[in-house]
Amino acid sequence: MSKMNVLTALGILVFGSLMMQGQASRTWVSGVGDDANPCSRTAPCKTFAGAISKTAVGGEIDALDPGGFGAVTITKAITIDGGGGQVASVLVNGTNGIVVAAQAGDVVILRNLRINGIKNGSSGGLSGIRFISGKDLNVENCFIFGFLNNGVDIALTADGSSAHIINTVIKNVGGAGISATTSAGQVQVGIDNSQIMLTQSGAIAGDHSRMTISRSFIEHATSAGVQATSGSGDSVATVMGTELSFNGNAVLAGPGGAAINVGSSRLAFNTTAFGVSGGVNFSYGNNEVHGNGGDGTFSPAAPGLR
Repeated sequence: MSKMNVLTALGILVFGSLMMQGQASRTWVSGVGDDANPCSRTAPCKTFAGAISKTAVGGEIDALDPGGFGAVTITKAITIDGGGGQVASVLVNGTNGIVVAAQAGDVVILRNLRINGIKNGSSGGLSGIRFISGKDLNVENCFIFGFLNNGVDIALTADGSSAHIINTVIKNVGGAGISATTSAGQVQVGIDNSQIMLTQSGAIAGDHSRMTISRSFIEHATSAGVQATSGSGDSVATVMGTELSFNGNAVLAGPGGAAINVGSSRLAFNTTAFGVSGGVNFSYGNNEVHGNGGDGTFSPAAPGLR
């Protein structure tokens, strides 16, 4: 091997080693940090965007103390944890709060965060979380509010992705609290023990989506608490053990031949309980339906049941 080739190989080895040393499995942010720091516990960074380049794939960014840590685009498997009992905030106007554009096998976890779009009339942030690629998105114990578009916008272009929204509050957004579509294959979305309030639609199962909602509370959606809509006719939402109150439609099936299954849930004080616009509602026959402007249209699990 020539001297030049040896020097080149050594340079690549040293550079790669330095790059690996520059990324830690756990990094830290602080309200009084600095992105010029290495993001260690004793020298934390200021923003999530500053910390993410210094965090290894599959690693974790943690908040040391209360602060506003800024918008971030995530392109790899990572966990961002705001910590319990404190304010770890993402505050944005005119853009998305967090964009997840990860690789096909990547799992992203967002935990203990407040994501604020500063919505005021026609101004504010776009969507709180926008998931456009990756294997799995987990949103846990977050508060997402004040956005012009959607709270969680799942807009994928590949098959095999999933999302889980757990113990999360979404409030005061101009579009859907949670919206899910993919242009290829299928996306699976699970929503558990969450609250969605003051939206255009609470949760929308769009093209090629399968959505399950359990133990949740959806109210004051002007169009529908839960809607399944699909130009491809294959979107399905299943709602179990959930409160749907003070909405335009508690559930709305369609357009596009979509279907909604509802069981063990309370549909109360909505304009219409079971709304239909080209789709079909199925009831397991064990729901509490009262105080609505009208029951609407559904296919009961057995004659006389709803």
